[in-house]
Amino acid sequence: MWLANNGNYRELRYFTPWTKHRQWEEHYLPRIVQAIKVPFGDAIVSTTDTCIGVELCEELFTPASPHILMGLDGVEIFTNSSGSHHELRKLYRRVELIKEATLKLGGIYLYANQQGCDGDRLYYDGCALIAVNGRVVAQGSQFSLSDVEVVSATIDIEDVRAHRAVSSRSMQAASAQRYHRVEVDFALTSGKFEEVREEDMIGLIGSKMIPVRYHSPEEEIALGPACWLWDYLRRSRTQGYFIPLSGGVDSCATAVIVHSMCRLVAQAASRGETQIVADARRIAGEPDDSDYLPTDPKEFANRIFHTCYMGTENSSNKHLMLYFKQAKFFQSYHVDLNMDSVVSAVRQLFSFVTGVRPQFRSQGGSNAENLALQNIQARLRMVLAYLFAQLLPWVRGRNGGLLVLGSANVDERSPLADINPIGGISKTDLKKFIVYAQRAFDLPILQSFIDAVPTAELEPITETYVQSDEADMGMTYDELSVFGRLRKVEKCGPYSTFTKLVHEWGSFLSPLQIAEKVKLFFFEHARNRHKMTTLTPAYHAESYSPDDNRFDLRPFLYPSRFPWQFKKIDAIAAVLPDRSNQATTDKTKTE
Repeated sequence: MWLANNGNYRELRYFTPWTKHRQWEEHYLPRIVQAIKVPFGDAIVSTTDTCIGVELCEELFTPASPHILMGLDGVEIFTNSSGSHHELRKLYRRVELIKEATLKLGGIYLYANQQGCDGDRLYYDGCALIAVNGRVVAQGSQFSLSDVEVVSATIDIEDVRAHRAVSSRSMQAASAQRYHRVEVDFALTSGKFEEVREEDMIGLIGSKMIPVRYHSPEEEIALGPACWLWDYLRRSRTQGYFIPLSGGVDSCATAVIVHSMCRLVAQAASRGETQIVADARRIAGEPDDSDYLPTDPKEFANRIFHTCYMGTENSSNKHLMLYFKQAKFFQSYHVDLNMDSVVSAVRQLFSFVTGVRPQFRSQGGSNAENLALQNIQARLRMVLAYLFAQLLPWVRGRNGGLLVLGSANVDERSPLADINPIGGISKTDLKKFIVYAQRAFDLPILQSFIDAVPTAELEPITETYVQSDEADMGMTYDELSVFGRLRKVEKCGPYSTFTKLVHEWGSFLSPLQIAEKVKLFFFEHARNRHKMTTLTPAYHAESYSPDDNRFDLRPFLYPSRFPWQFKKIDAIAAVLPDRSNQATTDKTKTE
């Protein structure tokens, strides 16, 4: 009755909601099924011992959820067949809504959520729940490679009736509008205690309230994208993944997620999960009659995980060592190359055609030349990545090809790969994930990546200059995440972003400094917004994802100078008091 039609969802493209509240009709089923009439519409099912109502997915999240009026009309068991996708830190909201649905109202809530990849950018994170009167009594896993998971609990319907014995609630129920009841001639309970089997008695022990299991955001990054990658790998019927290593946090995090995927496959194989073992054998190139078991994650990684270091004269020796250590630790099939000759050939071609040779900024070149020479390297790496991804299985005597993994975070998305497991995750969260993985996966090498300064290494290193991503952007990655959330989630334009940040950042930045950062962000965003229309499909993990194809459908052509908004920002910033040194001044006075 209420369909999700925002963010990742476009349900109105396919379905028309049933808008006749508390009305129903009779329809004939197709003869191939049964030659009988069935009720269709907004109704509830009444057994001889209880009453069952249904709400679907989005209806739990709406202000006027159907379970409220159904519960006042006597429904005691609510079912919800949901397709709720994973986002970092989102599960708490879902659980609280389910608990709230039965806390005031009283009742039993059976929540079944899709689990796994559905062939798109989303991962549906399961976590089936059974709640009774605001208490969770059973919870399924949130991330799993298995296709099906069953969650059960033994409950007492009389607990619901006792919980509802409140005068004010009874008065509301007495005046509630009635639903049509579809009467069925069976009961959900036996009615006689002596008929309960011994195995059912064991179930009664497990019906107590349980603490809800919440994964930390770092655990969610380790598990969600890993399960998503496994689904893509087995469905695409390719032979593995290929990652061009860069020596930074992003490519490192991508490699760790693939490592996590291999760990999950090894754990499932150790448990004897036949479908996962069969998929792993096929992906690893084993024959049909093979008895190979992928119980060693590093050995399995060497079969399906491929990495490459593509260095240039601008690459530092420090990062070169990081590449090799990283590949060795993950046991990937690793190759390395120096692409200076390829870059030089393209540069020479341009000079031959135009008669001029572009130079880096450190060599006296303009900003346009400097940017073009950086982009040549990044784009040639993409071309080489696809060449190696297509031919490395052949080099190893196998058939098929590899999927190229992107490693650009949510604030740096680009169309340079097949799929991107970290394209919806901020640099801030990725750094925390690396710290977690260092301990959880026993990967001490990751400390080197945590300490490394983010750099693209696309410009020459001199005695006085080493390229820095944050310096190039004019803001930190933490600041960039704040801008992304304000623009997408809170729907702020330049001026409203400025007014909010004056309060949030005013203690350490002056109004003029904040104004410059706001104008820089919106100017660069407007100039590059069109690139979001061709992004590599990425795992969706943040509500401020810039993905134009699915999540952010706003225009991609803006007046990049925002003349009215920027003028107003400048006018306000000029008269606002500077509070950036206030905290230091107050501390000095106290001392």
